[in-house]
Amino acid sequence: MQIFYAPGITGDHWTLDARESKHCIRVLRMKKGTLLRLIDGKGNLYEGEIDEPDQNSCGIRILKVIHGFERRNYRLHIAISPLKNPERFEWFTEKSVEIGVDEITPLISRNSEKPNIKKERLNGIIISAMKQSIKSYLPVLNDPVRFDDFIHNDNSGTKMIAHCNEMVEVKKSIADTYHKNENALILIGPEGDFDAEEVRSAIKNGFHPVHLGASRLRTETAGIAACHSIYFLNQ
Repeated sequence: MQIFYAPGITGDHWTLDARESKHCIRVLRMKKGTLLRLIDGKGNLYEGEIDEPDQNSCGIRILKVIHGFERRNYRLHIAISPLKNPERFEWFTEKSVEIGVDEITPLISRNSEKPNIKKERLNGIIISAMKQSIKSYLPVLNDPVRFDDFIHNDNSGTKMIAHCNEMVEVKKSIADTYHKNENALILIGPEGDFDAEEVRSAIKNGFHPVHLGASRLRTETAGIAACHSIYFLNQ
C-alpha cells in the first residue's frame, strides 16, 4: 500500500498537497477507491481511500488512524560533519532515516572542509526516506553548529564521540558504552577526523570516546555504522 506525507492532517477527510497529489494520480495512476496510507510526521499513521482523484488536490477519505505508530523507547541524535562531496552526505541522510535516526545536526569541526548544507534538498530526502521505510515520525535536521558550541549544549542520554585519534585515551565499543532504551547522541567527525584537542574537550563535557570497529571508515559510513549499532542494541 502506497504511503504519502500529510503534515497537519486532521478530521476524517484530507486533501493532499499538489506535489503528493501529482505523484498519486499522475505518476502512480491511482483511481477513486484506491487504498493508501498517510503519515503526518508526528507519529500518526492513517489508512484511507481516494474519493476525489485530482492530480492537483487529491481528496482522501480517512478510514483508520494508528497513533504512535512504531514509537520507540529511545531517541537517536547523530551530529556529523558535512562532507566535501554533498552526495555522500545525502546518502548518509537517506540511509540513517531508513534505519531510524531522530535528529541530525551538521557538525562543523576544525577539519571540516564544508561548513554548509542544502537544507531544503536534505529535508526532501528525509521525507522520501521516511515514506519509503514507513516511519511516522519526521526526523529533525538542524542548522550547522560549531563543534565547540555543540558539546556545551544540554543533551540527555548517553553522549559519545567516535574517533580514530590514537593520541587520546582508549576507546570502548558502542555496545560497551550504551544501554538499551537510553537516548543516544553520537558525534561523527570529518574526513580528517576530530583533532586530539576536540576529543579531549568532548570528554571533559561528558562524552564517552567510542570506536566503530577495527576499520577506518569514511564519515558517511561511520555515521551509518553508528546508527545501526544503536538500532541493533535496541532490538
